[in-house]
Amino acid sequence: MSIQTTDAPTALPPATPPGTAAKGRRSVFVRRPFFTIALIVAVAYVLAAIFAPYVAPFDPVQQDFMAMMQPPTTAHPLGTDSYGQDILSRVIYGARFALIIGIFSVLIGAVGGLVIGLAAGLAGGWSEWALMRLIDAILALPSLILAVAFIAILGQGVDKVVIAVGLSMIGPFARTVRSDVMQVRVQLFIEAAQLMSISYLRVVLRHVLPNVIFPLAVQVTIRISEAILVSSSLSFLGIGVTPPTPDWGLMIAEGRGFVSFAPWMSAMPGFALALLLIALSIVGDGIREEFDPKLRRDA
Repeated sequence: MSIQTTDAPTALPPATPPGTAAKGRRSVFVRRPFFTIALIVAVAYVLAAIFAPYVAPFDPVQQDFMAMMQPPTTAHPLGTDSYGQDILSRVIYGARFALIIGIFSVLIGAVGGLVIGLAAGLAGGWSEWALMRLIDAILALPSLILAVAFIAILGQGVDKVVIAVGLSMIGPFARTVRSDVMQVRVQLFIEAAQLMSISYLRVVLRHVLPNVIFPLAVQVTIRISEAILVSSSLSFLGIGVTPPTPDWGLMIAEGRGFVSFAPWMSAMPGFALALLLIALSIVGDGIREEFDPKLRRDA
């Protein structure tokens, strides 16, 4: 297996850290004012998830049948659900499960996409064709449909949801990596490295992989919000996280039957989910604009 190029060999160019912004370019905090707000919101969610046992006023699964479906009060700022569970505590712990599922499922998708994308981009020929047709088949279906199919095979539970959502996200990552590899392997410094008798594995590890990893990392930050939305949708449909786990999608589904006289049961976790998704989307777009060479522009 070899990397074919048609360009004349040249000396290896000086290494430039990926994502280096142009000199004098305004910071993303200046160009995108909402980025700062979104970043603060995202960090607040992360801190709430980490310190949930210390922030939440009640045990999220503790039931109080004397306080069922109470509206927001001083004791329960976001009210209680049909089991007397404190909604604020469940929303806070829900942030923990949402971020765990979102981050780890995206990592599964990124690793799987990296392996397939590298194999397709470097192999060429029939191997590349077969792998990309597989990726095309995966991308032909929405992530939620694929996740539902995997859940049907794996079963329910937090760990199963992480795996199912992660497998459903391999396609976009694989296509991104393959595209980056195709661009890198025709560069002059790749042929120069080969002419210097550098081993094929070393060329991949030292010259191809570093140029692929950074765009992949940027893509990871963007896909986390999608993974959280898919996992919450699975729970809302009743095939994801199982009760009494404090999951936002599950909480929204449980409050549907009481929306006419206890709207806070669905509204509070729904607002928490929407706010996190918006914040992560803005942060992801800002990071991509800051570090993606195709989107850089002088302000």
